[in-house]
Amino acid sequence: MSAQPKPIQPRLSGAARIAAGVLGIAGLAAIVIQTFNLSIAGVFPLLSSRYYYVLIALFLSAAFIILPARLSHHDTRVPLLDWVLSALALAAGAFLAFYAEVILTSGWDVVAPPLAATVSGLLVLLSLEAVRRTGGTILLVICAFFATYPLFAEWLPGFLWGPSLSVAETVAAHAMGMESIIGIPLRVVADTLVGFIIFGAVLNVMGGGQFFMDLSMALMGKSRGGPAKVAVVSSGLFGSLSGSVISNVLTTGRLTIPAMQRAGYPAKYAAAVEACASTGGTLMPPVMGAVAFIMASFLDTPYTTIMVAAVVPSVLYYMALVLQVDLYAARNGLIDAQDADHAQPRLLQVIASGWHHILSLAALVSMLFVFSPSRSAYYATALMLVAGLLRHRRLPNFGNALELLEDVTRNISYLIATLCGIGLVVGSLAITGVGSAFSRELVQYGGQSVFLLLILGALTSFVLGMGMTVSACYIFLATVLAPALVELGLNPIGAHLFVLYWGMLSYITPPVALASIAAAQISGAKGLAAGFTSMRLGAALFILPFVFVYEPALLLQGDLLTIVLSVGSAALALTVLSCAMEGYLYGVGRIDLWERLFCAAAALALMVPDRMAELAGLALLLATFCGATLRMRARHRAGLANN
Repeated sequence: MSAQPKPIQPRLSGAARIAAGVLGIAGLAAIVIQTFNLSIAGVFPLLSSRYYYVLIALFLSAAFIILPARLSHHDTRVPLLDWVLSALALAAGAFLAFYAEVILTSGWDVVAPPLAATVSGLLVLLSLEAVRRTGGTILLVICAFFATYPLFAEWLPGFLWGPSLSVAETVAAHAMGMESIIGIPLRVVADTLVGFIIFGAVLNVMGGGQFFMDLSMALMGKSRGGPAKVAVVSSGLFGSLSGSVISNVLTTGRLTIPAMQRAGYPAKYAAAVEACASTGGTLMPPVMGAVAFIMASFLDTPYTTIMVAAVVPSVLYYMALVLQVDLYAARNGLIDAQDADHAQPRLLQVIASGWHHILSLAALVSMLFVFSPSRSAYYATALMLVAGLLRHRRLPNFGNALELLEDVTRNISYLIATLCGIGLVVGSLAITGVGSAFSRELVQYGGQSVFLLLILGALTSFVLGMGMTVSACYIFLATVLAPALVELGLNPIGAHLFVLYWGMLSYITPPVALASIAAAQISGAKGLAAGFTSMRLGAALFILPFVFVYEPALLLQGDLLTIVLSVGSAALALTVLSCAMEGYLYGVGRIDLWERLFCAAAALALMVPDRMAELAGLALLLATFCGATLRMRARHRAGLANN
């Protein structure tokens, strides 16, 4: 979901396609049987650890068939080495699954027999190679360092010190302990996330992406700067369900970016709009991506609590994007800009053609409050299929079913491959006890200063986000940084969302800016220029985490009056900040540089969680508005006099 897959070469053909399909079907069958606790032949349901090993055996094996060893490798055939690695992953996972009960009862994670230790070492090496294929060399180096960390922990100074283990003890703890490879991240995917992956894949195959595009066009296509607003809304809607930034850019961006360019938006601006909208999609409920479910497990909190808390920040972010593209259109005279090459869809016609998508989405949100998240996604998917059948009055063809199977297998394999490697990081911190020591050291280093610790956390999240997937970045910082923030008295959900938001920023911030670069390739702009424009458009994403971490009312926590005042103040602040960014003030028109600076200062004051600061910001805003209005009238009178 939120992990972003690298480009995958089309290797699924012939025997590889059959093998991946068989592994995928077997894995999905095991997941459905386990999720619904079905009793079959006295075998299912499985012991939980055995179930996780079965999924590792099937999907890690599939990952070596699906994911190429090198991105530059254009051969559509799977090389012999990948077949060997796939077979070894299947054998290692099967071995551990077979002995799962013995591992628990005999303490093999502490002292393992030679054969079990050898298989454990093999699984660790396979996990490192798999994470290299999904996350690249940087993530491999990080995971490899932490995987071997218990071997030399006793020679490190200060809070980095920990008890050292032998090689056999280390690999046994990684492969057979419950805190490493089969730790929380992988368990969340196995127990909860697969249903949402299936839901997103079915939605995509059944035309959900195009439906959300048409719906956004029907709602906003005729407004000022309509194509850009359509890009913001459609990418937000689709991204909230797909949970993938890059795939969102490549899916919706191919339609929205050319439309924005035809409407008069420059190439770099169009790319930045799509990049920012797609990045925000993984922060938008109801699905949000894999990280939100992992967050719920770390916090031991129902997923619906996370989902509700994330509503206001994500809506405020998208509000800021819509306002900025509207203000840009106003400032540059794109008042009636429309996409002349495409007819404006009618709202009722769009709803009539895609009502089953709306029904399934509404059902998913409702079911999340009634059933467990894992089952809710399956129920919503089944409802979507039935409603789609009633709508189209025909069954999906074999090609669509095969496409759906391959898409789901690829996404699950990618996540399993990534999280097996990331689990080594979390496992080492838990094995040595360094994770909790690191949190205590951060608190001490910050000198009890919440703001200083937030700055350090923001910089750390951003830097790690440049070299790690969002899931990897969040999991690492949720282990070492978030507890330190909570210890200083911050809201736990706010602290974890803070880490998540800043980890996401690397997608729109140079030098990495993966979302901006992907969008720039579609628009024809330079990647760096699109990245810097994305930073300006996504300014709310930099500021909002500092606001809601201090003001839990923005997470819908507190009394109703406080929530209303806080949300209203934040909305006004982001509106004024958008005006400052685009140089156009509602009710006035174009504003000068000093007026933009005053607006920015007023916006920042309105965001401070203090009523006196908010009143000062409001006063500065009113003074700026009055001054700008008088200046515009004076210029208008001077113009009339000259004529």
